[in-house]
Amino acid sequence: MSDVTITVRGQSEERIAPERATIRVSVRADGPDRAAVVEHTLGLAEPLRAGLVERSDAGTIADWTSQRLSVRAERPWSSDGKRLAPVYYATVDFTATFTEASELSVWVSDISAWEGIEIGWVDWHLTPETRDRVEREVAASAVGVAVTRAEAYAGALGRSTVVPVEIADVGLISSGQQAPQVTAFKARGAAFAAADSSPSMEYEPDEIVVSATVEARFTAN
Repeated sequence: MSDVTITVRGQSEERIAPERATIRVSVRADGPDRAAVVEHTLGLAEPLRAGLVERSDAGTIADWTSQRLSVRAERPWSSDGKRLAPVYYATVDFTATFTEASELSVWVSDISAWEGIEIGWVDWHLTPETRDRVEREVAASAVGVAVTRAEAYAGALGRSTVVPVEIADVGLISSGQQAPQVTAFKARGAAFAAADSSPSMEYEPDEIVVSATVEARFTAN
């Protein structure tokens, strides 16, 4: 009896709570006098910078960065079509990576009412060590699913043994073309809740979905 070739696809998925939250916060000011706008913006940014240093020393922030002050000028139009005097806009951008969602919520609640503060995006992610570990585990699980499926097919055909011939990222066996990475990480945007009766704010991150898909070819005899 000749060998039978079996080609299958294995998939696996794991959901895991984010371990880090990186947030972007901007400090902005504007006005007709460039020097005054710059001075005002730097004054607004200083307490934010000091708070980040304090939290970094306490260990609630893994790391943080600040960009150099940027200044631009625009000349608005009046209602009758005339160009007006320049208006200067100054910005300092900060990013901070928090180790706890609760600490992030407390910090955002504190600074959101400050003058010139603009709260930006939040990126939820894993530490590099956890990401690498989960990627390996999910990929191995996807291979196990492929093996189990091939064995089921072989058993249905009355064959007792399957021997692996090829295994690859999804798309490589079927088309011969480069495919996306075997492991995909998906982190949905976090919910940001603020009760009407309370000034406090709370970030509620979704779980990060780590998935892997592989294709495998076996012979059954």
